[in-house]
Amino acid sequence: MRVPRSLEVWKMGTVNYLNALKLQDKLVSHRKTHKIPDTVLSLQHPPTYTLGKRRTDHNLLVPESDLKTIGAELHYTQRGGDITFHGPNQAILYPIISLRGIGLGARNYVEKLELTMIELASLYGVKARAGRVGETGVWVGERKIGAIGVRISSGITSHGLAFNIDPDLNYFKHIVPCGIADKEVTSLRRETDLVLPTEEVIHDQLISCFARLFGFSDIIWKEDTPISPDNWEAE
Repeated sequence: MRVPRSLEVWKMGTVNYLNALKLQDKLVSHRKTHKIPDTVLSLQHPPTYTLGKRRTDHNLLVPESDLKTIGAELHYTQRGGDITFHGPNQAILYPIISLRGIGLGARNYVEKLELTMIELASLYGVKARAGRVGETGVWVGERKIGAIGVRISSGITSHGLAFNIDPDLNYFKHIVPCGIADKEVTSLRRETDLVLPTEEVIHDQLISCFARLFGFSDIIWKEDTPISPDNWEAE
């Protein structure tokens, strides 16, 4: 008989990227020492470009000094993957979970993140697929709808996935998304004929897909979590 597993979900709204990064670092440390259960941060960011640890600056197509004029920031991270964009009207999940605790390796973990977004898209009649060789993330035909970039430290995950609900796709014109040239970026709004519910509903659906695929039987929702990591301590 499978042991029931709980997932704590922090619904955080819009969070500055650096604050989210600091909070992830703190939560990873607490997860390693079993101070917190498996946890997922559900949020959005203001317009932000992020680079992975490979530092592929050449895939930023405008001078960094120009980013302020378009209302965006640039941050360097220790996640895998290439350059990507985060912004409003995008559903972001940052899982802080123990892969050993759920019996998954890195490859299977990424595959389940892909399936999480594929399943969400299917709820709206959109047929999405995992990336082929040389592609990362989730695609609808030849158009990218979801990005993945993860970090795993001592078996504990951070960073995660970003699913395009209805972001301003013009921001993607300033980069080579995930380092893959000559490919379009799309969104759920563009791909479905259905009327979309509120973004909160779609965020919650994404979390439900994640929990089911990763075998979490109980979701504990936390909606009053502090935005600043400096104000948070494990109970």
